[in-house]
Amino acid sequence: MKLTLNRPLAVFDLETTGVKIGRDRIVQIGIVRLMPDGSRESYQTLVNPEMLIPAEASNVHGIYDADVADAPILADLAQEVLRQLDGCDLSGFNCMRFDVPFLAEEFHRVGVDWDSSATGC
Repeated sequence: MKLTLNRPLAVFDLETTGVKIGRDRIVQIGIVRLMPDGSRESYQTLVNPEMLIPAEASNVHGIYDADVADAPILADLAQEVLRQLDGCDLSGFNCMRFDVPFLAEEFHRVGVDWDSSATGC
């Protein structure tokens, strides 16, 4: 089956310090953009959450405090992440129930405007 796209489709995933939106933080962002011409573009970055990563979270995603110690903070990455998502429909496992609301809250926390309703997710 061939997928026909009118806009790029960004399949994305977040890894976080936990599941509490507003309390927990992002530690990794992964995005694969599927373009209408069939090409693919990937973006992945670790994020310093500016807090300790609980052992329970590290046991799920395998990312530890030492892995993100020298990573950029979200405020420094936000514009590039927005650029990666711009003009894309969004997709991903549980994206509407977790990833989109989590990312929207994190963008809000660092002072970045993002209209997640325009994503088509």
